[in-house]
Amino acid sequence: MRFVLAPDKFKGSITGLQFCEAVEDGIRTVISDVDVIKLPLADGGDGTIEVVNYYLKGEPIQVQVNNPFFQPVTASYLYAEKTNTAFIEMAEASGLKILKPDEFDCKNATSLGTGELIRDAMERGANKILLGIGGSATNDCGMGMAMALGYRFLDKSNNELKPIGANLFLVNKVDSSHVDSKLHTINFKIACDVTNPLYGEYGAAKVYAKQKGATLDEVKMLDHGLQQFSRVLKRQFNVDVQSIEGAGAAGGMGVASKVFLNGTLQSGIELIKDLACFDESIKDADWIITGEGKLDLQTLSGKTIQGVRTSANSKQIKLAAFCGVVELNRMATKHLGIHYTDAVMNYAKNLDDAMENTYYYIKQMASEFAKKVF
Repeated sequence: MRFVLAPDKFKGSITGLQFCEAVEDGIRTVISDVDVIKLPLADGGDGTIEVVNYYLKGEPIQVQVNNPFFQPVTASYLYAEKTNTAFIEMAEASGLKILKPDEFDCKNATSLGTGELIRDAMERGANKILLGIGGSATNDCGMGMAMALGYRFLDKSNNELKPIGANLFLVNKVDSSHVDSKLHTINFKIACDVTNPLYGEYGAAKVYAKQKGATLDEVKMLDHGLQQFSRVLKRQFNVDVQSIEGAGAAGGMGVASKVFLNGTLQSGIELIKDLACFDESIKDADWIITGEGKLDLQTLSGKTIQGVRTSANSKQIKLAAFCGVVELNRMATKHLGIHYTDAVMNYAKNLDDAMENTYYYIKQMASEFAKKVF
């Protein structure tokens, strides 16, 4: 019998790989002659870099780049020399996580540092770059990122503009004459888990700028700037910005990735599945066992279990979900194509016990599962 183990982490308790080990231990207490394939996954959030490196087998590269306010900061990314593949997280150089809350000011923030990481990866010989754009501190529509790669943003007098959100409405022309031609030979995959348009009621500024430090007046100004910038992109690159799903991700980095990098936007879980050659690896599996902290209605919104479910159902492979908590009833899970569920909270005394002994309870869940399927 063949089992594929494809979980996300349980935030605050165990990693995806630890989940795999616990489930294998539990199954083998019942039967040892079993084929187990470990394919830990992630949806682009915290912990994604560890999962990426499980497949990429790269080395961390540290580079001094610009932080969101043009100050030096050391940021890192993964690079696998064997496959010439880099994994870069925008948040490392241009994210809220490297700022204090009282420093949040997206109208003056830049994505320049992210572009510098991309440039470093290019210089090392990368021909494939995976870019995660979550957690940004910016609303510059990727101007800073693009500037690091040779693009210049000019006003009506052909003066070069500082690549910040406050200057978006001044952009009249994009000069691409100094861009390294190698940029267009690189395969960019962008992990993007939001579908927001670039501007308007559900756009980058009106939905996200406030939590990045913008006042209501600044939100309006930034939205106006994004509209003006979109007209420039339409005129020069013939891009209908508002038709791009996810254009407004990361302060406009979604559309910038399409226009300036010729990147492909896809959900974080789909990007990791591609990296893991997931659909190929699950062939001939009898069961896929997935899991994450909670199984609820949000599970259908691009999370790991949803991604696993899609692949399992397409190949008619039975799917089990071991979670911390299951908030859907049996009929709902059956409708989702999940054939078996169990939860840590069915075994633990309380939440503290569940968090401290997750590995033990998942092992126990796997053992109970194995007794029922063998």
